[in-house]
Amino acid sequence: MGSSGSVLIVDDDPGIRDMLAEYLGSQGFVTAQAGDGAAMRTEIERVAPDVVLLDLRLPREDGLSLARFLRERYDVGIIMVTGAGEVVDRIVGLEIGADDYVTKPFDPRELVARVKSVMRRSQSRPASRPPADHTPRRVRFGRCELDVGSHQLFDLCGREIPITSMEFDLLRTFAEHPGKALSRDRILTLTRNREWDPYDRSIDIRIARVRRKVEADPQNPQVIRTVRGVGYMYVPAVD
Repeated sequence: MGSSGSVLIVDDDPGIRDMLAEYLGSQGFVTAQAGDGAAMRTEIERVAPDVVLLDLRLPREDGLSLARFLRERYDVGIIMVTGAGEVVDRIVGLEIGADDYVTKPFDPRELVARVKSVMRRSQSRPASRPPADHTPRRVRFGRCELDVGSHQLFDLCGREIPITSMEFDLLRTFAEHPGKALSRDRILTLTRNREWDPYDRSIDIRIARVRRKVEADPQNPQVIRTVRGVGYMYVPAVD
């Protein structure tokens, strides 16, 4: 059986690591393990995985800090593993850039389904359609500019601002539909992220994260505006 992909398991409990590695291995995944942030950095430099399964509660350096580190430097899927009562931390994890989360205790079959879902999203990005011909190479978003060709976001002084692949997909979609109100379901279709649920907070959380990067005042957004009863709309600056 061929490999289904690779997963780096980051957890300070060796018993949990071994259990997850055994189960994921039985499902065709190649696995590696790390017990803390230092071991994670060493392992990911050796071989970059498709997905990092990252426990929220780790010694010395917690999962939120490590998720931020990963998102700024690597194009990998991140699934946070949280405790049952850690709702706020779960939301913060998504805002930082985690792709998904599972809550302990979880069914291993659910974990596999989530790992596969994150991998599908990651693998579909290079095959995404090219930008529409009418979309400029550089698009102004408030205090930033999106380089559509290089998939990079820059501030107006030319400094790069790290963005995730999903954040780029959102910005590109808005750039291709200026001045048009897009429903959450339409955004899912245009970004090809049908795994997101338009009825939960997935899109809203990612929009909020993008606003913090491009809006002068994220609490009073003028670039990516909320259209009540519809969804969101990109409003280009008028020179």
